[in-house]
Amino acid sequence: MVRGRLAVNAPMAVVDIGSNSVRLVAYEGLTRAPTPLFNEKVLCGLGKGVASSGYLPVAGMDLALKALERFRTLIALMNITDVHVIATAAARDAKNGPDFLAAAEKAIGAPVQLISGKREAVLSAYGIRAGFFRPDGVVGDMGGGSLELMDVTPKHEGGAVSLPLGGLALMDASGGSLKQAEKIVQKALKKCDFEAKRRSFYAVGGTWRALAKLHMAQKGYTLNVLHHYRIDAAEGIEFCRMVQRLDPDALPAISSISPARRPLLALGALVLENVLSEYGAKEVVFSALGVREGLLYDLLEKEEQQRDPLLSAAMDFNILRSRAPQHGVDLIEWTDRLNQALDLEENDEERRLRAAACLLADVGWRAHPDFRGEQSLHMISNAAIVGIDHPGRAYIALAVFYRHNGLSGADLSPRLRELASTRLQERARILGAAMRVAYILSASMPNVLTRIGVERVTKSKLALVLPQELAALGSDRLQGRFRQLAKLAGLESEVQTRT
Repeated sequence: MVRGRLAVNAPMAVVDIGSNSVRLVAYEGLTRAPTPLFNEKVLCGLGKGVASSGYLPVAGMDLALKALERFRTLIALMNITDVHVIATAAARDAKNGPDFLAAAEKAIGAPVQLISGKREAVLSAYGIRAGFFRPDGVVGDMGGGSLELMDVTPKHEGGAVSLPLGGLALMDASGGSLKQAEKIVQKALKKCDFEAKRRSFYAVGGTWRALAKLHMAQKGYTLNVLHHYRIDAAEGIEFCRMVQRLDPDALPAISSISPARRPLLALGALVLENVLSEYGAKEVVFSALGVREGLLYDLLEKEEQQRDPLLSAAMDFNILRSRAPQHGVDLIEWTDRLNQALDLEENDEERRLRAAACLLADVGWRAHPDFRGEQSLHMISNAAIVGIDHPGRAYIALAVFYRHNGLSGADLSPRLRELASTRLQERARILGAAMRVAYILSASMPNVLTRIGVERVTKSKLALVLPQELAALGSDRLQGRFRQLAKLAGLESEVQTRT
């Protein structure tokens, strides 16, 4: 581990030459949950007019080449030698695309891979697989020049298509008329056979992310995390219709959207409305990950691809921020035994959330003791981790908050609690109470909890079992905390010492 980074393989960079923007993202390394070291985009509008003229605009090419030269210098400053450059719809469709790509290679100092529409759809689906746990639905990636669609299930992908329904391409083809654009969109979508009833539609791309930010700001949403933000399909359709009706500057909370994005909002809303209606999705789920992360996912070994993205990200945080990373692993095993003693049933999703909470339980230890709970709450609920929905974030943040601040929750925002179901709120209190016991037992040190038993000694009594060499840990404070934990399960408590 060097300079606050993980001891993973060398950093790498992905440069994405898109139809609307050119972006550089540098990553800490090729991992299951890659963390960006640097992220910058330039809105170049390479796709403007390509549908009608057949050529990339001169102004857009000039902006893109200047951006690529800047990116080349930044990449050198970061000492990155593993650079992947991709180009998509605008360069793919334009007659002067080959000449531009030759200039782009010279500017960035690396080969540029021109990917096909179907390859772009596959990488978008891989991006969803990288950022979600067992995704199931239809992936849609709306860029400036094209819309890629692909079916994804927990085990496979299929049915990749690329349609000329990107924001800039659609604006060009429709002459700026929403009525004409709708005819184009509906005709194109009816040719594609996707089934999304009772499934999710995963929305990828800058314009759709802007719509999500607008919806979040309008609702005064309690989290600032866009990834895995979800809207019921009926609500999503109504919201999209509102965006189309109003002038962009008249939209509530429009200040949250950059001026450069605003002209494409109505077209993005039009396409999203028709996709949700045509394919019968139950909800739209927005993704912060897309083609770039899909490219990294495709480079991983198969075994690494199968890892849980949430637990991978949580372990990374654990290694970087905890006093003793192994203690988080010990805590998972100890709470496994505790849940068995409590007869506390868990489904697979609840267990993975508990495991992640155990790995993240000590990330706030460097803060002042009076603020560890608050800092951990905000860090976890807004962390750049993937593979988790917003109720799951709330559950983990609540559990770690309770660990530091006690179980009353008097200082908690009710809006964060509202994100979690009643069941998850109850489980967060139980886990928080368990952490309060575990941390004063172990002093946050590894290989201690593995020596401490927790058993159901009678139908109504829970026992904490200390080995003889740790008998001195059985203080009044410990007994009080263990009593509080048992009480949450309706049980009496006892602290025992055994040889």
